[in-house]
Amino acid sequence: MTSMSRARVARRIAAGAAYGGGGIGLAGAAAVGLLLAEVQLARRHVGNGAQNHVPSAEGRYGHAYDIPGEPPLHLTMLGDSTAAGQGVHRAGQTPGALLASGLSAVAERPVALRNVAVPGAQSDDLDRQVTLALSDPAHVPDICVIMIGANDVTHRMPPTRSVRHLSSAVRRLRTAGAEVVVGTCPDLGTIEPVQQPLRWLARRASRQLAAAQTIGAVEQGGRTVSLGDLLGPEFAANPRELFGPDHYHPSAEGYATAAMAVLPTVCAALGLWPAEEERPDVSRREGFLPVARAAAEAASEAGTEVTAAMPTGPRGPWALLKRRRRRRVRETAPAPVRTPG
Repeated sequence: MTSMSRARVARRIAAGAAYGGGGIGLAGAAAVGLLLAEVQLARRHVGNGAQNHVPSAEGRYGHAYDIPGEPPLHLTMLGDSTAAGQGVHRAGQTPGALLASGLSAVAERPVALRNVAVPGAQSDDLDRQVTLALSDPAHVPDICVIMIGANDVTHRMPPTRSVRHLSSAVRRLRTAGAEVVVGTCPDLGTIEPVQQPLRWLARRASRQLAAAQTIGAVEQGGRTVSLGDLLGPEFAANPRELFGPDHYHPSAEGYATAAMAVLPTVCAALGLWPAEEERPDVSRREGFLPVARAAAEAASEAGTEVTAAMPTGPRGPWALLKRRRRRRVRETAPAPVRTPG
C-alpha cells in the first residue's frame, strides 16, 4: 500500500471515529479472521513464560536530583502488555522504568512513575485507565505514554472504534493538563511464528491502524511515535536478541530499543529537548504535512514523530513530521535506580 492510499484509509478511519461511523474495516473480515487464528496458534505454540506477570516498576527514579521542596515529574504509562513490560523479569527492564530513568537524567529531576497498563488490554480499556491515571487531582501526570493497538487488530475491533477510544483518552488527559505521547500499533508482521501471507496482512493492518491512531491522537493535542517498523527490521535481524523467551513480547533489549525511540518525544513534549532539534531538518525529510500524509509516512518508518502544527490548511489539519536521531540504547539509558512508591 502506498503512502497516499494509506493516508486516505487512515483519514477515513479517523473521520469515522470522530463522527460515529463503524463500518470501515482494516482488511477483509475473513482475512483478519485468519490472522487472528494464526496469532492465537502462535501464542499457543510459543507459550508465554511470563504468564501475564509484569514486574512492578512503580516508584521514584533519579534520587541524585532530589531538591528539598521541588516535586518530581510525574510519568504515567497506559495501554497493553507493551506499555506494562510483559515478558521481562526485572522492573528496571520495563519501558516505564527506562523512560522514567531517561527522563530523570535529561530533566535533572526525580521522576515518579505510575503504570496503569494491563496486559491484553484493548483500546476500550483506556477509559478505565485514564480514570485511574487522573484519580488524584493533586498529582495530575506531567506526561502520559500510551502504547496500544496490537490486541485491537488481533481481536478484530473495528478501527473506527479503536481510534475513537484512543482519541477520547488523549482528549481527557490533555484537558486535565497532561502531555501525551502515543506509541502507535506495533507491526504484528514481526511475530516470529506468523507465516506468509498472513505476515504481510498483519503488517498492512498494523500500519493502517497506526496511521489512523496518529491522526486521532494528534488532532486531540497529543504526539505520536511509530513503533511498528522500529521493531520490524531489528526483530527480523535479531529475533533471539530482541524477542523475549515467548517470541511474542519484546525482550529487555527490545523494550529498551522502543523506549529510547519514545524518550526524545517525551522530552520534547515537556520542553526539555534542545531547541535546534525542534526545527525541521530538510536533510532528514522532516517538515510540515497534512496530518493524514504525516501519519501515513510515520506508519512506514520507525521512530518517526508526528505532532500538531498549524491549526488547518487547504487539506485539513497540518502536522510536523520529525525523524529524531536515536542513539544506541547503551549510550542513552542510565541504569534505573528507584524506590517503590
